[in-house]
Amino acid sequence: MKNICKLICVVALVSSSSGWAAGGGPLFEMHVDVHHQKSLQRGAKTFVNYCLSCHSASFSRYNRVAADLGISEKNMRENMMFTGRKFGDTMTVALTVDQGKEWFGAPPPDLSVKARSRGANWIYSYLKSFYIDESAIRGVNNLQFPGTSMPHVLWEYQGLQKLAAKDDHHDAHDDGHGNSHASPFEIEVPGKLTPKGYDAMIVDLVNFLVYMGEPAQLKRQGIGVAVLFFLAFLGVFVYFMKRDYWKDIH
Repeated sequence: MKNICKLICVVALVSSSSGWAAGGGPLFEMHVDVHHQKSLQRGAKTFVNYCLSCHSASFSRYNRVAADLGISEKNMRENMMFTGRKFGDTMTVALTVDQGKEWFGAPPPDLSVKARSRGANWIYSYLKSFYIDESAIRGVNNLQFPGTSMPHVLWEYQGLQKLAAKDDHHDAHDDGHGNSHASPFEIEVPGKLTPKGYDAMIVDLVNFLVYMGEPAQLKRQGIGVAVLFFLAFLGVFVYFMKRDYWKDIH
């Protein structure tokens, strides 16, 4: 029994150490709302324009996304399908594993269920944590995932930021959702969007990734509420039926 307890403690310690080693940046928080259709539509547009060129979403199909998000087939074909694929095809890319290894050092991961494995807050923080690093191959690094091989594909919207001096970390940074954090960054080169505008952009993108990880959740929650109402109604009916059956005995 003691050996089992020791083993559990060791595993927990190793897991904790791995988690801290995976990223040293602050974990920002966001509010996920997969029922905000406009947000999902904007997130889908950002995804196909900036992510789908390298990252696949092989568990998702264009027609399913269009149906769930209220996007017409014509709109989807004209604005979100750039590879000549069929409307019912999965959202895959032409980039091969070997090409990914050659160009990025590792093949870009499939993003179909990345929000379920990493969590929405981790992805949100990752997209906010790129900073200028002259020693990196692409000139940028990521505080949430040090040594990342992914370039900052949204830099033109966020701009380029650098690590702030440690003495400046006490300045609170509002992420636009009521959460204040000590920001380790400061803008060096402004982007096309304001910090709040960029924040809104990646919130939409992460919302879409969360939806893509479990498309059924759009209907599952509604079905669950309907089932609870049905059971409540059935309970009342069964109660009065039970009283009628047992009235002669009582």
